[in-house]
Amino acid sequence: MKKILLIEDEEMLIRMYEDKFSRSGFEVVTARTSEEGIGLAEKGQPDLIVLDIILPNKSGLFFLKQIKNKNSSAKDIPVIVFSNYDNPETEEAAKKFGIEDYIIKANHDPEEIVEKINNYFAEK
Repeated sequence: MKKILLIEDEEMLIRMYEDKFSRSGFEVVTARTSEEGIGLAEKGQPDLIVLDIILPNKSGLFFLKQIKNKNSSAKDIPVIVFSNYDNPETEEAAKKFGIEDYIIKANHDPEEIVEKINNYFAEK
């Protein structure tokens, strides 16, 4: 069973995506902050990280900078950003960290996002 680390701060979205990913056969671990996500990524070694950009305290870009550091045990874990922050500079900054995709939540319904995650694993 593939493990997804979902880093999202909105409780409603956490519950919804946790349910949808679980129903698609994934084990789901959640974090509500970048700091919590860093710890879970390094300890839990998920197969994929689904990351929001706008988070409390430190942004998703902070998270990427920390885990893509050459000293991080999580540096090789693929990341898909999913956010409502549709900002070209932020997207470009995230892509420089080698993310797999930058998905705007508002442009996709939850089923489409789950399908993108399923497709990602099917291609690997």
